[in-house]
Amino acid sequence: MLGRRGAYLLSIGTVWTLIGYGMVTAPQPDQRGLRLLLDRVPLEVWGWLWIAAGLTAIVSAFLPEGRDWPGFLVLPLMVLPWVISYLVAWWQGDFPRGWIAAALYGALAAGIFVVAGWREPPRPKRAEPPYES
Repeated sequence: MLGRRGAYLLSIGTVWTLIGYGMVTAPQPDQRGLRLLLDRVPLEVWGWLWIAAGLTAIVSAFLPEGRDWPGFLVLPLMVLPWVISYLVAWWQGDFPRGWIAAALYGALAAGIFVVAGWREPPRPKRAEPPYES
């Protein structure tokens, strides 16, 4: 059964998959904040990496606590290059809103770290059926 951690992985994994899908099918027109990344790897490849990270999280959502770590690993790792790229673009003056994008992605990663540290609440034990005397 899907617990709270799994539900979180499922929802964020879906978001990551959709972000990647958007990059592959309809790239954002303003890519100034991503020049650092796009000089090294094309946006379509980044999109497939986002999709892979999202799907990893989705699969991990259905694993028991403790075995779901791949999802909690790939989600923040995927945003780290984006945070850096947006910060560099802002710092260099190429993308004035870069700090906002970096802060948003960074906050998402922070939330993932918080949930990764949560434990699932214990499930209530089933009541024994009454025995007749």
